Amino acid sequence: MPANTAMTAGQGAGKRALWSWALYDWANSAFFTIILTFVFARYFSQSVVQDDVAGTEAWGNIVGISGLFIAILAPILGAIADQSGRLKPWLISFTLLCALASCMLWFVTPDADQFWFAAFWVGIGVLGAEFAFIFYNAMLPELASPDRIGRWSGWGWGLGYVGGVLSLIVALFVFIEGDVSWMGLDTERAEHVRATFVLVGVWYLVFSLPIFFLTPDRKATGLTLGKATRAGFGQIRESIAHVRRYRHILRFLIARMLYTDGLATIFTFGGVYAAGTFGMDQTAVLQFAIALNVTAGLGALCFSWVDDAIGGRNTVLLSLIGLGVSAAGILLATSVTGFWVFGMVLGIFVGPLQSASRSYLARAAPVHLQTQMFGLFAFSGKATAFAGPLLVGWVTAATGSQRWGMATILLFLLVGFVLMLSVPTIKSGAESEALVSGNNA
Repeated sequence: MPANTAMTAGQGAGKRALWSWALYDWANSAFFTIILTFVFARYFSQSVVQDDVAGTEAWGNIVGISGLFIAILAPILGAIADQSGRLKPWLISFTLLCALASCMLWFVTPDADQFWFAAFWVGIGVLGAEFAFIFYNAMLPELASPDRIGRWSGWGWGLGYVGGVLSLIVALFVFIEGDVSWMGLDTERAEHVRATFVLVGVWYLVFSLPIFFLTPDRKATGLTLGKATRAGFGQIRESIAHVRRYRHILRFLIARMLYTDGLATIFTFGGVYAAGTFGMDQTAVLQFAIALNVTAGLGALCFSWVDDAIGGRNTVLLSLIGLGVSAAGILLATSVTGFWVFGMVLGIFVGPLQSASRSYLARAAPVHLQTQMFGLFAFSGKATAFAGPLLVGWVTAATGSQRWGMATILLFLLVGFVLMLSVPTIKSGAESEALVSGNNA
């Protein structure tokens, strides 16, 4: 199908276009894996701030402030895009912004005076990656037919985990731990580490090219950016005024906000818990993280058919049960072996939870509000992201036990599960429109 062919919701696209769409998850994941989680975050703390405690605090502030901007701006950008029509110009612009920001981190030398330069470009990179994902997600219901949204969401998310792991392996074994003398990199100035940030920018851009050129887009409405912006704010006011029409989506977004807090806290404190409770060193923690990402990817891939069979809502509920049971097992485990076993089981349900959440909204969002709804989807992932880590910290301090602190994660998963029980099952856009009409009656 030609790249400039416009699609309508639920019509479905050719496999070339869909695989090009799914590959974007692979492209995007390198930024989150290398920059935000494993490599630059540690480099920033140890080599720029040069103090683990102060560095962790500063890193948390940078990511937190970026999250605040995302929470505020995401629904607005989504509404403007709904009015302007086309999604790919937004996707391409924010992708290029993140790729540029990643490459600019090469210039962050291991010196304390690099703090603000590093903070600025990391913040820009986070905004670019997260905003790009809004428009990427919003393309799904227009590319995949309703009965295949679950599997394409799962395949995309699974590719994302695989891409994240492979990019990390390349970064570690080619640059950080490999022989880089043939590249002329100065290891004393951490150029072998800084080169991985350029790797992220190139990786992101190269693997994004298929979606840029081979995936169709909506037709432009013909509105100028100024008119689309004014119309977008009008769309938001209209949605707020008639929020009762979309109360099923509102309940879903609140539920997702809670269980995403629990999930994010698991990843935030997982390494700390492994080190503090089981005495795992950094290499062991990194091995566990890679294995967890592999099982999460396999879970997303395998459960993609389950999603299409039973719906996104029921897949989310099933995933939350699996996460709750395995998380409880981790908390009760007394050996490293037990921690690994229950950790791998937990990973299997991480991917389906994220994938099914996306597919549920892809089916439930009204056609004319799809991008705005995915902006709210991004908002729900950031609005209360501070709550889980704060609660874990408070309870750990109060009880003197990491286990009791981490046990608070179960509360977020449980409340999210209970709220999801009140969310209706939706398997097609027609069911969603009927539900909106019923809510309006």
